[in-house]
Amino acid sequence: MTSTDDTGAMAPLKRPARWHILVFLTPALIIYTIVMILPLFQTLWLSLFNVTKEGTPVFVGLGNFKVLFGDARWAADFWNALKNNLIFFAVHMLVQNPIGVALAAMLSIPKLRFASFYRTAIFLPTLLSFVIVGFIWKLILSPLWGVAPWLMSLVGAKGLFLPWLGLPSTALVTVSLISVWQYVGIPMMLIYAALLNIPDEVIEAAECDGITGWAQFWKIKLPLILPAIGIISILTFVGNFNAFDLVYTVQGALAGPDGSTDILGTLLYRTFFGFQLQLGDRSMGATIATVMFLIILAGVSLYLFIIQRRIRRYQF
Repeated sequence: MTSTDDTGAMAPLKRPARWHILVFLTPALIIYTIVMILPLFQTLWLSLFNVTKEGTPVFVGLGNFKVLFGDARWAADFWNALKNNLIFFAVHMLVQNPIGVALAAMLSIPKLRFASFYRTAIFLPTLLSFVIVGFIWKLILSPLWGVAPWLMSLVGAKGLFLPWLGLPSTALVTVSLISVWQYVGIPMMLIYAALLNIPDEVIEAAECDGITGWAQFWKIKLPLILPAIGIISILTFVGNFNAFDLVYTVQGALAGPDGSTDILGTLLYRTFFGFQLQLGDRSMGATIATVMFLIILAGVSLYLFIIQRRIRRYQF
């Protein structure tokens, strides 16, 4: 934009300073810095120190990381937790997200009756506290007073019932499926919103070409919602590698049986705060938290700089 000065020459029009933006952002920046940024840097800094018996911190550099990966006991616990975390994430990616996409596709059918009821019923578990969810499913799956054996007996399958939460071979998958049941409504709603955002002109053009039904979903709609699926995938990755609450509620801090449900979150909790006769070690806890942060940072960077660039062309 330009204006005319006294000599008749064109001069650029000065825009007023938008100082009010800084005023509105300052409270949020202060709170975010206190709650997120400062604890993050303090954790990274604490991972480089060790505390002596006298309680004085001593700088050890990467010594704590050498202990975490080099000491037999620490390394066994860490790699077991990381393996379980990867399985926990894989169950969500292979079960939760595809079911969420399928539910969203069915709910987006124009002539579907009671669609709003289905959306509410499926999304409702995400509003429940993880304590309530964990307690409910422990009651359902209990071999002593649970309702699962009785329900399976109604269909003649009581012989197939097992104490899934009490067996090392099935406990992790069972906890993962409980988490899927609780949070499947989130990818469903995000994909549903992405499907509603597809322009009607695209759908009408596909119908004119004879592409209808599920063929329309696979050939037209699915490529267009790939950005939303990418966002859901990275949110699932971050959420699963930060997971702690549901495993702690269902299996306790020891994440039994025999550590079969132990993930990085529960390992961090026991290491930092201690448990039963085990004393807490803040330095090693911060070291595990730093490794978790680096894993999540690597996954998010991979998505932002590689995957997102490849699927951006599908966005309108």
